[in-house]
Amino acid sequence: MWRKAARFRPDRGSAMTWVLTLAHHRAVDRVRAARAGVEREHRAALLDRMPAYDEVTEQVEARLEQQRVRRCLGALTQLQREAVTLAYYRGLTYREVAQLLTLPLGTVKTRLRDGLIRLRDCLGVSV
Repeated sequence: MWRKAARFRPDRGSAMTWVLTLAHHRAVDRVRAARAGVEREHRAALLDRMPAYDEVTEQVEARLEQQRVRRCLGALTQLQREAVTLAYYRGLTYREVAQLLTLPLGTVKTRLRDGLIRLRDCLGVSV
């Protein structure tokens, strides 16, 4: 109250009302701070108990995904599979794939587009 005494305005109410209002606000602040502390501790405890992720599940899902991709790559034509493998697994640009296969750039783009469409359909990915 001493620090806030300059803020007291007698035209807005009595000194007793002002003191009680300050006390009420202080009590509410204390309750909220205590509740926030408890909630913070509760969240921290939950994070300690829960693993960030299930490593075994992640590995199994990754293997299943790899098997699906291999199966779908096998469904492509040899020409499409070759272009897709060079571009997406070896990281070559379309121009580099065209030079390596001695094909026109447009032909490589068409093979890649058709191959990716077939992969998308095989994997069941919706656009």
